[in-house]
Order: sequence, then structure tokens, then C-alpha cells
Amino acid sequence: MNRRRFITLIGGAAVAWPPAARAQQGERMRRIGVVMVTKETDPETPLRAMAFRQALAKLGWSEGRNVVIDFRFGTGGDLNRMRAQAKELTGLIPDVIVAESTPAAVALHQEKAAVPIVFLQVANPIGSGLVASLARPGANLTGFTNFEPTMGGKWLELLKEIAPGVTRAIAIFNPETHSGQYWLSMEAAAPSFAVQFNRASARDAAGIESAVAGLAREPNGGVLVMPPSPLLTASSSLR
Repeated sequence: MNRRRFITLIGGAAVAWPPAARAQQGERMRRIGVVMVTKETDPETPLRAMAFRQALAKLGWSEGRNVVIDFRFGTGGDLNRMRAQAKELTGLIPDVIVAESTPAAVALHQEKAAVPIVFLQVANPIGSGLVASLARPGANLTGFTNFEPTMGGKWLELLKEIAPGVTRAIAIFNPETHSGQYWLSMEAAAPSFAVQFNRASARDAAGIESAVAGLAREPNGGVLVMPPSPLLTASSSLR
């Protein structure tokens, strides 16, 4: 399916839906599913949900009046729970689903439902099997990517700028969700910054603590946190 046809298909999505006045004239209530990357208890979550509602309101869509929004929240890296959320949302047969993060988009894609899916914060949509190409996504998915492979080397460069004394660096990643697209650029860039670079696999908080503790046994260590993972949302350097 090309992009133009996809946009036609999701005519019920916010950017293409008709004014709210038409809903008042008998149009059916629309439904949006949203999978957020943050946990429900995260202080940032209500703010992000509010911003989403406000953006819809500017387009004439008011929750409870002409649209229903079904939120699902970050699972802290629990992929089984994320898959369960994907099944729940697709089972509601919404007009469109917004997926924030690669794991969420992949879980929804695996449901093979006909529901249009718009993703964001997806690191490698082609490598993850979500789209056929950036020019022609195909199927029922489209969206936005804010990462590309060569950024890996730039992240290492930025770490060195922040902490010039860093001589050893690890990149913490979740092996169940990380695409691996950054390794080539990071490993190629490391010698030019006089940094010994290693990968550090971590599936949970204990894995992160173990990786950081190992690095901290010697001075001048730095940490890069790789996308995408709800577990890994910050980066730091250790001395």
C-alpha cells in the first residue's frame, strides 16, 4: 500500500478527520488507541496525555463528545505485557493506534490487524520490519523516526565532549528491543576519540546496575544508553 492510499485509509485519524460539527450531526464516535512509552505512574505521563488531548481539541476532537481515547502505558521493558496491551487495543477495533516506541509498534504489527498504526520514536522502522521503505511504508503502518545509524558515532563524540577524561565507554542496550544499527558507527568512531568501547547487554534494572558497577571499578568510564527501551531513558558518565 503506498503512502497516499494509507492516508486515505486513515481518514478517521486526527489530521484527516472532518470537523467536530459533523460528529454532532450523527457521525459515529471515533476511537483512538495510544501506547505511551512512559509508565502510568511517571510524573511526565499526565503531561504527555494532556498535550495529546489538547492537540486533538485544536482539530475539533473532544474526548467523550466525538472521540474515545484508550491509553496504554509503558511496561518497564516487560514485552509480554506489551504484547498483551497490543492485543487488547487491536481487539477494540479503534480507528487508529498511536504507538510510541519501537517495541510498541512491533507488538502491534505482530497482531496483524487491519487497524492503521502511526508510530513515533522508532529507531529503525525498516530493520524492525515495520515498513518496506521510508518512501513507501506499505501495509497499515507509517510514522516518524528520529534516529539513524550514523548517530551512534556522534553520541560517542558528545560523551567525550561532556567528559573529556573518558577513556572507556559502554553502551547499555536491551537485546530484546535494540536493532543493532548503531554498532558500526560507534565502533568505527571509538579509536578517533581514544576510547575503548564495549557493548553491555541489560534486560532489567539488575542488568543495568551490573554493567555500571563493572565499569566503575576503574576510573574514566562513560555510559551511553541505547534506544529503544522503556528501561533505558537516560545517559551519564562515571568517574
